[in-house]
Amino acid sequence: MGLGGGFFTVQNKVLNGAYINFISKSKASATLSDRGVATMPLELDWGVDAAIFEVTPADFQKNSMKIFGYPYTHKKMKGLRDLFRNIKTLYAYKLTSGGVKASNAFAAAKHSGIRGNDLKVVISANVDTPEAFDVRLYLDTTVVFEQEAVNTAADLLDSDYVDWKKDVMLALTAGTPLSGGTNGAVDGAAHQSYLDKAESYSFNTMGVVVEDEITKSLYAAYTKRMREQVGAKFQCVLHRYAADHEGVINVKNNAVQSASPADLVYWVTGAQAGCAVNKTLLNRVYDGEYQVDVEYTQSQLERAMQSGEFMFHNVNGVVRVLADINSFVSGTEEKLTEHFGSNQIIRVLDQIANDIAVIFCTKYLGLVPNDNPGRISLWSDIVKHHNELQKIRAIQEFSADDVSVYQGDSKDSVVVDDAVNAVVGMAKLYQTIIVS
Repeated sequence: MGLGGGFFTVQNKVLNGAYINFISKSKASATLSDRGVATMPLELDWGVDAAIFEVTPADFQKNSMKIFGYPYTHKKMKGLRDLFRNIKTLYAYKLTSGGVKASNAFAAAKHSGIRGNDLKVVISANVDTPEAFDVRLYLDTTVVFEQEAVNTAADLLDSDYVDWKKDVMLALTAGTPLSGGTNGAVDGAAHQSYLDKAESYSFNTMGVVVEDEITKSLYAAYTKRMREQVGAKFQCVLHRYAADHEGVINVKNNAVQSASPADLVYWVTGAQAGCAVNKTLLNRVYDGEYQVDVEYTQSQLERAMQSGEFMFHNVNGVVRVLADINSFVSGTEEKLTEHFGSNQIIRVLDQIANDIAVIFCTKYLGLVPNDNPGRISLWSDIVKHHNELQKIRAIQEFSADDVSVYQGDSKDSVVVDDAVNAVVGMAKLYQTIIVS
């Protein structure tokens, strides 16, 4: 990221950019960007190696075999089906990059991974021209490539699944499988490679299906650094990791009879990314495919909320989200838990931070003079943006007087003082009924 961003204590930043602080008010006794973008590092048997690649819901449904090596309905796509219920875009990364590509005498797999071993080349004589060949490529029992009347290997067209060996002699075969494909090791280096690449992307939520504490701590530290030093406003979803930070959502429940107890991270990542800035996941029905462990007592649920744990619970046989909270619990007078522990409020604050940074960096940075008319223009854009938030009931009681824009300590710096009152969904009902 070429521009500066994050929190500031004093006006001493070197990089140009937008530096935005959020604090809770002390208690005395322009266009809103879309959400729905998630990123996940995945343990895959197939797929693009060592690069982040973009997948949309339509891509996933139509081209799952080509992208991930398995059809949309395959059991190995279960987690991704949960994820794609609520997102518009996934930035995926194959943690198992670095493995070996399967191959045979005629072709080498396009990507590394064990799924390449399920490819098979079938070569038969062409009916009309016996000296020519019909070439088919199977993945399991599905034909994923076919070309008729081929004279030489050099005539074979490009395939999404293999690179043909153009200098070999074609020969009849009822089925020659590719072999030797392996998945790369999933270790700290693989996770770090993903995180290095993720810095160049913008997204709402990062989800990591991982169980070891060291790897969880890596992602929690990365999230904290990116939010506070780089200014990238996203939340990271982890399973059973008490990060005590508004940027980390700590999923408590286990997925039952699943490849990993952390598999609920898929759904939570997608639901958080796709949740609108004026909405909440509070009481949202879990509509995914995993069986959720909801065997918790009332007192256990209360303790979980106090501990900043994102929980599912059983409501008359239906699994619902107990509270839309993150792992932040150590509140201060300037940073109240009731504010920064709420994912709905964090969504509002992140929306403001991201949108205002985009407005400043694209419309004002190096383009508008830092004089009174220039600062009035910036003030006007911020007020217009906040009015849009108020219009959709994401904030309330906003007045143009809540925004002040003035010159900072240096001639090229601009200071914005901003006050917002985020709206949250109804959660508790207290009713008194007088009976006469």
